[in-house]
Amino acid sequence: MPLTQQFARVTSEYLDRCRASALAASDASPGWDPPDACLLDTDWAIWGLIHYCRSTGADPQVIALLDRAVTGDPDGDVDFLNHEKIYDGFGHPPRLLTPTAVTDIAAALDRVRLDDLLSELPTSTEEAATACGFGAGFDGDVRGHLTEHFVAMREFYRAAAHHAQCVVTWVD
Repeated sequence: MPLTQQFARVTSEYLDRCRASALAASDASPGWDPPDACLLDTDWAIWGLIHYCRSTGADPQVIALLDRAVTGDPDGDVDFLNHEKIYDGFGHPPRLLTPTAVTDIAAALDRVRLDDLLSELPTSTEEAATACGFGAGFDGDVRGHLTEHFVAMREFYRAAAHHAQCVVTWVD
């Protein structure tokens, strides 16, 4: 099973309930089960966009924004989510973005001009996949793949900001 970037938008109260559940459960299970409508899987697309931006010398602020959007902030209090039912041990454990951070990221994502970022992306699938670090075997429209998942992530952050929700990020 391939690794993918996962996001959940949840309230602070929901996180408090999960934290309390983890403390009370004999197996430390946090009872994590956000509704499907509050989950997002961006596959590996945003990682590819970050790779491409780094290799082309894109604005470091855009790269830092994308990186923060997928990796979260390291100082969030969600250690209770470091549980086998949520996180498989690859990469860093789940990380939190507070509602304030989510609002900042959502606003910054709205300012990203994706067409400008991708203006130099090769048109051939093989070359574009290589430029994004996908390597051989990528099948499909690389630009479309990047765009679809970036737009989904931007909309996800907009909705979380609108509802003053936290975002939890992790790799699964």
